[in-house]
Amino acid sequence: MRIGFTLPQYGPLGERISEVPRFAREAEALGAAGLWAGDRLLTAVSPSVCYPGTDGVPEEFHVAADPFTVLTAAAVATERVLLGSNVINAPWYPPALLARQLAGIDRLSGGRLLAGFGTGWSPEEYRAVGVPMEERGARLDECLDVLETWWTTDPVEHDGPRWTIPAGHVRLKPAREPRPPIYLGAFAPRAMRRIALRADGWLPVVTLPGGFDPAAITEPMARLREEAGRAGRDPGELDVILRVNPSSEATVDDIADTLKRARGEAGVEHAFVELMYLSRDVDHALELCGRILDAAGRG
Repeated sequence: MRIGFTLPQYGPLGERISEVPRFAREAEALGAAGLWAGDRLLTAVSPSVCYPGTDGVPEEFHVAADPFTVLTAAAVATERVLLGSNVINAPWYPPALLARQLAGIDRLSGGRLLAGFGTGWSPEEYRAVGVPMEERGARLDECLDVLETWWTTDPVEHDGPRWTIPAGHVRLKPAREPRPPIYLGAFAPRAMRRIALRADGWLPVVTLPGGFDPAAITEPMARLREEAGRAGRDPGELDVILRVNPSSEATVDDIADTLKRARGEAGVEHAFVELMYLSRDVDHALELCGRILDAAGRG
């Protein structure tokens, strides 16, 4: 199994983003397969919607570094690890600018970017960026249209309901051909259908401590692949990367057991571990990376 870890971005680690390059280099040397970033803008003082699976919003989100910054820092500090986003809230961004930023990161890394997108959950964050939250699905669909065009054609041109791009030359493309892989985090039926029709893979999550249910992975993946096949896609090309989200009470053994079960019982060959609830500082985060890799089995 390929096992990766989140970059220093949130909570105490987010206050140390100057150490992202060191963390990235040393995590790569330890054997990490990927380094990952998420996307939080602010934590509402009085949130109208709680963080999924909780009765509030994690304290760690009070410090949240920019995902493009930490991915760029990791890109120039490493040579082989995958660089992933899980997830960038694509509806927040003008898609032409998002396409340019991600193409630059992919070029810096020599084609190691995996672009993971979602739609977020916080109405306050949507208000802060001036985007109607009720449009998030439609905006994501059009964003995917623009990314495909921006990354694979020249001249680039787009005429959609929300954005218009006049015909223009954009010759600096991503290093990965024909484009970086696009994965989506989703659970609602309409969002899952978008994965089957448009994405390269799915980004599910498991929370620890708690029991791991392989059916929570295998049954949605079977439905996704069935729908992809009906749409004329090769179902076997639809991938899954699991995010393991341990609370501060979870142990290294809990994490390693979940990773082993995900591979053995759900066929997951690629996963990453969220470190923000577990780590006091960057050195502690690196220590945990090594212990998790040893306990779960490297490679």
